[in-house]
Amino acid sequence: MSDPKPTRVEVRLPSRLGYEKVAMSTAAAVAKLMGFADDRIEDLKTAVAEACINAIEHGNRLNENLSVGVILSSEANALEVKVIDGGKGMTGQPKKPDIDRKMRGEEPARGLGMFLMQALVDEAEWVASDDGGGSYVRLVIRLDKAA
Repeated sequence: MSDPKPTRVEVRLPSRLGYEKVAMSTAAAVAKLMGFADDRIEDLKTAVAEACINAIEHGNRLNENLSVGVILSSEANALEVKVIDGGKGMTGQPKKPDIDRKMRGEEPARGLGMFLMQALVDEAEWVASDDGGGSYVRLVIRLDKAA
């Protein structure tokens, strides 16, 4: 049953690969409490994992002195997840990868994470730091998404 009161959950992760699983589990638990279907929870977990891995690898450049912040904000019918790192971030939306070129080995196989996040959630936004204070990705998944 969904909780009509807005709720905020915050997690701070070390910049070490593997800790994205903590964020995945936390996001899944919040989504379950909100009443999301299992398939939507799996989509959310994958998107959150990708966002955290990008923050660890690209934002914080595997610097274990920096942490990754994960803020989950739930409302009546939506869950917003912000994954915050210490990097400069990127501006604009990512360009769509050429899947055929990647499959033929003409482009590196990596670089699908942002495209995947966009496909799995209802909103994905990348916000760059203006003042060097860190950047973030904002993911939103809604309960009322059409099947």
